[in-house]
Amino acid sequence: MQSQNLSMSSYIMVPIHREGWPFIALFAVAAILLGLLWQPLGWLGLVATLWCAYFFRNPDRVTPTRDGLVISPADGVICLVGDAVPPAGLGLGETPRPRVCVFMSVFDVHINRAPLSGRVTKLAYHAGKFVNAALDKASEENERMAVALELEDGRSVAFVQIAGLVARRIRCDLVEGQTIRAGERFGLIRFGSRVDVYFPEGVQPQVTLGQRCIAGETVLADLNSTEPARQGEVR
Repeated sequence: MQSQNLSMSSYIMVPIHREGWPFIALFAVAAILLGLLWQPLGWLGLVATLWCAYFFRNPDRVTPTRDGLVISPADGVICLVGDAVPPAGLGLGETPRPRVCVFMSVFDVHINRAPLSGRVTKLAYHAGKFVNAALDKASEENERMAVALELEDGRSVAFVQIAGLVARRIRCDLVEGQTIRAGERFGLIRFGSRVDVYFPEGVQPQVTLGQRCIAGETVLADLNSTEPARQGEVR
């Protein structure tokens, strides 16, 4: 059997998302100017510049490729689990579906990834408020971009990028009719936000409240499993 080697360079030298470079340059210029005014301010500006580069990091992820696995679209913490009606603009009906919500703090990677492989059938943007994304009402009141995805077996899922208290811009690179694979990058949100995933009816979440997720790696559910919803506790 052919051996496989893990390249550690990709974990040490994490690439930066291209959208981050203008912000990093702006922070760097501000740091230089502040340093010319007063050196301690320059050091603070340097710290802010390093944080900006850290925010826009864009690491590779190892995505499980078995059919039926629903992969987390975002880094962060599970803040809501339960049934909810998908966004009306997607045309997926008014029947509540199992939903899992992942909250991203300003310290999490903000690159979003497709939870499943399929074809994008509908995009629905909604301008709104910027309340705390961890609150349930954020799914109804906040600015958001919703995506409907048709799976190979004909079932559908939805996932929604939701702007948060600090976030002020949602980027979604998907277009209707596009085919995407599970774990592929499709957008990002600046700076602190949430992503919701709506499963097909009857699918049980395999994550619990407070659990930390890794985008492109953590399994949220298995469409082919009959396992009941998982429970968890802090230990």
